[in-house]
Amino acid sequence: MLTIALPKGRIAEETLDKFEKAFGEKFVFEDRKLILKKSGFCFLNVRNQDVPTYVKYGAADLGVVGLDVLEEKEYDIIKLLDLRLGRCKVAIGLRAGEELDWTKSEIKVATKHEVIARKYFEKKAMAVDIIKLYGSIELAPLVGLSDCIVDIVETGLTMKQNGLEVGPTIMESSAFLISNKNSYYAKKEQILDLREKIEEVL
Repeated sequence: MLTIALPKGRIAEETLDKFEKAFGEKFVFEDRKLILKKSGFCFLNVRNQDVPTYVKYGAADLGVVGLDVLEEKEYDIIKLLDLRLGRCKVAIGLRAGEELDWTKSEIKVATKHEVIARKYFEKKAMAVDIIKLYGSIELAPLVGLSDCIVDIVETGLTMKQNGLEVGPTIMESSAFLISNKNSYYAKKEQILDLREKIEEVL
């Protein structure tokens, strides 16, 4: 039995759709259930941010999660396959018509992607003050809380609607199939077989 942690919502549905195509069976979470057992698989329905944690600690052998979440967690986990789902980017958002002032002694950045933001500015040898927010991040530059934001961008519409524009891209992201290291060695054949079947339907 392989245990696979899936993020709730669209990515889970799209991943299960790939499993259906690969194995010719229906995989659907019943109403509000968090566990789905079928055909030698046990799927767990967890929060996107928690997927790598379940995998890291071996509660799940495999998981499906965005590359941005993996970068943020910095866990020692094996990336098996880019599923090419949930494509987006992590980018800087600025007040419309403005650019980042690199001459400042410190740039204030509002974000929930602390690690990704810090690494980006450190690479540019720029001192950064990270302000952690959990939602409505677009507000921060508008009310003077921060110089810019670092956030997930799919279309850029949310930023536009809130008087911001999308600045430089920090990283591209999509959903990856990941594996716990111990599981990978203990169940290598099963895992590689699964990867191959999923790869065929991508």
